Amino acid sequence: MEGHASLAAIDNRMSICPGRSPPTTQEDTANPKTTIDEDIPRDREHEEEETVAREDGYMRGAREKRSTREEDARRGAHEKRTRRGEHAKRSRRKETSVHREECTQCFDNQDTPLGVDVCLACFNGACLDSDRQHALLHVTKLGHPFTLNVKRKPKPSTQRVEDEEPPAKMAKLAILEEREEDKYEHTTVVKCWLCDPSKGLELPNATKDPKIATLVRGVMESLSSARQSEVKAWEEEILPCEHTLTLEQFASAAIPASGLAHCSSCDLKENLWLCLTCGSLGCGRQQFGGVGGNGHGLAHFQASGHPVSVKLGTITPEGNADIYCYTCNDAKLDPELATHLAAFGINVQTQTKTEKSMTELQIEQNLNYDFSLTGDDGKALQPVFGPGLTGLSNLGNSCYMASVLQTLFSLPAFQERYTKKHSMACDERLPADCIECQMHKVADGLLSGRYSHPANYAKKPENDDAPVFQAGIKPTGFKALIGKGHEEFSTMRQQDSEEFLTHLLTVLRRDAQKHKERAEPGMHSVLGVSNTKAFADATAVFSYGMEQRLQCGECKKVRYSVDSMDVVSVPVPATEAGKDADGKTRYEEVPLWDCLGTLLGVEALEYSCPSCAKSVHALRQNKFASLPQVLVVHAKKFQLVNWVPTKLDIPIILPDGDELVFKDNHLGHGLQPNETALPEDSQAPEPQFNEAAMVQLEGMGFPIVRCQKALLATGNGDAEAAMNWLFEHMDDSDIDVPIQVAAASTSPEPSAEQIGMLVDMGFSPAQGRKALKETSGNAERAVEWLFNHPEDTGEETRTSTTTTTAPAYGGTKAVPARYRLKAFISHKGPSWVLFNDEKVVKADGESVRELKALAYLYVFERV
Repeated sequence: MEGHASLAAIDNRMSICPGRSPPTTQEDTANPKTTIDEDIPRDREHEEEETVAREDGYMRGAREKRSTREEDARRGAHEKRTRRGEHAKRSRRKETSVHREECTQCFDNQDTPLGVDVCLACFNGACLDSDRQHALLHVTKLGHPFTLNVKRKPKPSTQRVEDEEPPAKMAKLAILEEREEDKYEHTTVVKCWLCDPSKGLELPNATKDPKIATLVRGVMESLSSARQSEVKAWEEEILPCEHTLTLEQFASAAIPASGLAHCSSCDLKENLWLCLTCGSLGCGRQQFGGVGGNGHGLAHFQASGHPVSVKLGTITPEGNADIYCYTCNDAKLDPELATHLAAFGINVQTQTKTEKSMTELQIEQNLNYDFSLTGDDGKALQPVFGPGLTGLSNLGNSCYMASVLQTLFSLPAFQERYTKKHSMACDERLPADCIECQMHKVADGLLSGRYSHPANYAKKPENDDAPVFQAGIKPTGFKALIGKGHEEFSTMRQQDSEEFLTHLLTVLRRDAQKHKERAEPGMHSVLGVSNTKAFADATAVFSYGMEQRLQCGECKKVRYSVDSMDVVSVPVPATEAGKDADGKTRYEEVPLWDCLGTLLGVEALEYSCPSCAKSVHALRQNKFASLPQVLVVHAKKFQLVNWVPTKLDIPIILPDGDELVFKDNHLGHGLQPNETALPEDSQAPEPQFNEAAMVQLEGMGFPIVRCQKALLATGNGDAEAAMNWLFEHMDDSDIDVPIQVAAASTSPEPSAEQIGMLVDMGFSPAQGRKALKETSGNAERAVEWLFNHPEDTGEETRTSTTTTTAPAYGGTKAVPARYRLKAFISHKGPSWVLFNDEKVVKADGESVRELKALAYLYVFERV
């Protein structure tokens, strides 16, 4: 915990408790003294020190074998790594969470009449509800007898009197964390569960002991687990890069004064970016908040290669401004900005900030953006309450997660799976670290109805007809656990709902595989077919197989393969239909069946036929190998705008009755008796590695397989890049797994830089690699290929249907299969009851029709 490294916890139990002495457990023997900062983090620190020591061993071996230049480079990398290690230590120390705000197994919190009991040994938070009894459960399972009961209530609101001095104006844009002590009053008391095993005996005099008082103060002053997850810096740390530090400038005339300057390629006079190399003025890309732009600054970089630009309207007399490096594709710092601007006749001392910076625009967007929950008549939609009608508070750009959770827990499979008793059988030490516990917690919060009531923070005036929404539950612990270690879902940035759904299903399946003993065979069936694992794995309802048939245009031989999938991604054609009154592009309506028809249609492509031993034209067609119980259709409505995938508002028309019916002609049946299978591709030769780089890396003490993986990941180039990659991937779980040789391919392996460019555009590494291989490494054609093959995940390992092995996918071949729309996710929420974060309202018919057409994720349930 932050700043409380010496807070001793439970070693003086006899002096504060009038009851009997607690029994000595194995945990007490191993850790007789528990502290806020010395409990879990101590082992992590030792692991960190061992990792640093191991890396130091690698460095010592290299000092004997490399030149002075390499020694300097290595020392610089070591310093970077040491700083990274120190930062990791600090971060890990902060990970010790005090769950004082809310129970870790339900959403009862410190604002309830009974409050929350915080364990003084492991700092777990538990409720005292007579039905759930999570505090008693924690004491029983772990034998931790002492807790701190925490209750909170709001202080009376204070209104500024007429003659009172107004508060000081903020001089710097910032999001300040409100101090809890200014808003709430807390009541705490230490309890002993040995003295009263049913509800814990309160010990009001316990805090007279200085050590206990220090412990209690540490618990209350620590950053709670919820705040640790919620409080994020809106201003990221911006650092210089090699391009700003080594900037070269060409002679140029002074640019026009503010207000007179405009883009060199269009007439825009705002959102202007000055190239710090040659002085060219170009407009930026279009931004949220109504900031226009045509991307001419980016076009200048692509034509000239000049990497660094500054946004003119953001320059301040202090020498601050928005600096962007197109090569790094990120915001950067220019330490010599004043000098560089002087070359174009700009004196920073005389500058006035006239435009919002990117950070300000982002903060404004997040603070002010809200949806209008009104009907066509302008009246507010009516809030609804009850079981299954509980909202989820927005944790900061978390609506993608809320919409997916609301949809999942509207499905019977998830309702049945995660409302069974689990807490007593849980084998995780802390519920906050258990995926199963957190899924049960979310299910209880959404389905029970206990938290679905008007918010108690607002008292409506008698003459005010404005609706009062519910406060909603805050799945902070769930978000932190599910997103842990993920590059995107661990952040506060907005994400895609379909990508989160896929990630969540993967996490749940991985957890089920880890805890196979939780399965309860024979308890559930899917589509009338017995499935012994269905009860343990609610995600099975999404699983289906997609068959791909490939036929050579010359020898007519065929190949069948089947991918196991969860989401049907369909391309949506964009046909412009003019402009609306606001100048926004309108698009032609597209029937959903047309999109499905395109997915299941025949496509011609170039193919290297192993039978003909040459490049030929081939035909490819997708069909369903099986159909799922729940069909999720992802409408891919986007196109490239300034090389950034942008979602388009293309209306999709659903069939009558919102139903889809699949028949036998939509199913694939594998290799037929009158067809001849194509031979399997020959095995590719072993990859060749840069010998000089291998010698240098092995000389540093790295295992051979790690050296090979690092070189493959960095384009088989120099040892320095490979070494940096190794340091960054030292803890990868598959770092020592042998390299698998893929099937032979006529296309060269794409470079890491090419793949990275496509990943930055939102595609997965597997998709980027396959697109580049299919287009012989041409990046422009690769982007076009990706948008023409949106359903292709890029994975090259497929299940062949020409063998007799059992299919590795779910679903059934029973047809006809009728599906009815269960929910849809748009930018305003899923289903006919609109779930917009914590706001849950009954939708009017017109709103449903409009939102349904503009949705991008449709969930159909088999009927």
